[in-house]
Amino acid sequence: MEDVAPRINFNNTELAFQAQTDAKLRRTYWLFRLIDSPFLTKVGPKLLNLGFKLRLPVKGLVKSTLFDLFAGGESLAETVKRSEHLMEYGVRTILDYSVEGEKTEEGFEKTKQEIIGTLVHGHKHEAVAFSACKLTGLASFDLMANIQAGKVLTKAEQEAFERVKNRVREIAMAARDYDVPVFFDAEETWIQDVIDGLVEGLMEEFNRDKVIVWTTTQHYRHDRLAYLQSLLKRSEERGYLLGVKLVRGAYLEKENRRAEEMGYPTPIQPNKAATDHDYNEALKLCIDHIDHVAVCAGTHNEQSSALLAELLQQKGLPANHPHVWFAQLLSMSDHISFNLGHGGYNAAKYLPYGPVKSVMPYLIRRAEENTSVAGQASREVELLKREVLRRN
Repeated sequence: MEDVAPRINFNNTELAFQAQTDAKLRRTYWLFRLIDSPFLTKVGPKLLNLGFKLRLPVKGLVKSTLFDLFAGGESLAETVKRSEHLMEYGVRTILDYSVEGEKTEEGFEKTKQEIIGTLVHGHKHEAVAFSACKLTGLASFDLMANIQAGKVLTKAEQEAFERVKNRVREIAMAARDYDVPVFFDAEETWIQDVIDGLVEGLMEEFNRDKVIVWTTTQHYRHDRLAYLQSLLKRSEERGYLLGVKLVRGAYLEKENRRAEEMGYPTPIQPNKAATDHDYNEALKLCIDHIDHVAVCAGTHNEQSSALLAELLQQKGLPANHPHVWFAQLLSMSDHISFNLGHGGYNAAKYLPYGPVKSVMPYLIRRAEENTSVAGQASREVELLKREVLRRN
C-alpha cells in the first residue's frame, strides 16, 4: 500500500475525460445534451419500445447511442476491450449482466450461469474488480414479496425458494473459488428483507477471512443507517467480515407511490438533505470500523466522494486501502472516477452488458436518472463542454 491518500480535485476535466478521443468526447457531449431534455427522456423510451415491438430497425440507433454510452457490450467477451481501456487509467470494472425481467426457472438458471461466468472471467482479467447481481434476476419477485408479507407458501413455492437459496450460494461459492467479490444489489422495500436475509447468511458463511460477499444499503430509506449499525454489530458478534456498498437509492418514485396507494408511511427520507446526512454518516461508520468493514461508495455525489477520500486522509490510510472502493456507472461522473483513479484510489465503473433489447430497461433508467437527479445531466454537460473547449 502507498502513503496517505492524496487530496482530489474533481474539477480537473483533462483527467476526467482523458480516456476519450476528441470525436468520442463531442459525441458524448451531444448525447448528454439530449438526455438533459426532460421531454425527450420522457417520450424517447416509449418510442424506442414501440419501435422494438413493431420490429422497426431501431437496434442500430440504440446501439450507437445509449447502448454505446452506458453499456459495455452485448456479450461478456465484448466487455474486455472496454474494461482493459478503463484499466489503463486506473479505473477497474464491475461486471453487471443487466438482462431484466426473467420470470421462469429456466431464465433464473441462465442468469445464475451468466453471473458465475463473470466470476470465472474476472479471475482471468485483472481489470475486473467485482461482479454484481440482482436477486430478481435469480428469483421470482412475487415469491419474495409473498415471503416478506408472511404469506403461507405452497409446496411448489417452498421448493422454488430452496432453488433460489441454492443459486445464490452457488454464486457465492464461485466468488470465493475464483477470488472475485460479488455485489448483491438492493431492490424494492417489499422484497428487501428477504434479500437482506439471504445475503447476510452468505456473508456469515463466506466472509470469514476476506470480504467476498457484499450487501447493499439504500440511504434514501430512513431506516437504513440503523440497519447498517445493527448489521455491523451482528457481524462482529458472529465473527464475519462485513462488505457493504452504500447507495442513495433507485426506486424513489415507485416507493412513494406504492406507500400512498396502500396507505402506509413512506419508507423514504423526508428530503435530500436527510438522505445525504445518513449516507455520509454511513461512510463515517464504515471507516471507523475499517478493519472489520469493507465499504464501496456507489455514488455520483461529489461531496460524499470527497468526504470518503478525506476520511482516509484523516485516518492516515492509503488511497488504495483494500477495504475502500468508489464506484460509478459507466459514462456517468467520469470526473469522479478518473480523478480518483489517477490519485491511486480504488475506483471502478459498473459495466453492464447483454443483448441490446434486453438491456433497454437499464438504459432507460440511466437516462431517466440523469434528469430526475437535480442537475445531474446538466453537470455532465457542463464538464464535457468545458473539456471540449479546453481541447480546442
